[in-house]
Amino acid sequence: MSLLSLRQMKTDIGQYSVLHDVTFDVPEGGVFVLLGRNGAGKTTTLRSIMGLWQPSPGSVLFRGEDITALHTAQIARKGIAYVPENMGIFGTLTVDENLVLATANGRFDPARLKRIHALFPALEKFRDKQAWSLSGGQKQMLSVARAIIEPRDLILIDEPTKGLAPSIVAAMGEAFREISADTTILLVEQNYNFARSLGRDMAVIDDGRVAHTGSMESFAADKALQDRLLSLSV
Repeated sequence: MSLLSLRQMKTDIGQYSVLHDVTFDVPEGGVFVLLGRNGAGKTTTLRSIMGLWQPSPGSVLFRGEDITALHTAQIARKGIAYVPENMGIFGTLTVDENLVLATANGRFDPARLKRIHALFPALEKFRDKQAWSLSGGQKQMLSVARAIIEPRDLILIDEPTKGLAPSIVAAMGEAFREISADTTILLVEQNYNFARSLGRDMAVIDDGRVAHTGSMESFAADKALQDRLLSLSV
């Protein structure tokens, strides 16, 4: 059974129909990459999974359970975390305070906090600093760290490398590899080389529809398909 299954998901935002019969399966373990051009519907897909926008018709199944009609908080309690493109951190709170807000009972699990500091050493160094004072890369690290401060089965991550320096992108990739050893990641990413280095399985959304699904290995070997779906040659 797939960890996450989308079935004929259609999402309208106001008068605009954004997603059309989106169907794909995310297997448990590793990194599943969702690719597509700007405006193709990738972020809308993540937000629909998370209950921030309600798909109708269609369904979202998590471990075989239909979670389509659940509120976002209920979905989060199922073991799904969301790292939005805008990071969503609280600038006037410290690094530690941001992490505490993401815990279930307002207390750190020392082992998980130690793991986060090993993944992102800057968060330990600046744990008493207000989040607004961090660099862009450090803010992104904090956003990801909040998603894993509690045990999760699935993390939805939207455009984590956008605007980051190459050295930070490389560090983020190493962190994602370690995280994905025990937590499935559904990654939306415009940086194709970054996505290719991490992804095991993938799907491409084009104009609100799933245009391709398969293994990242086979997709990376098909230059013509890449150019057709992502315009990589341009």
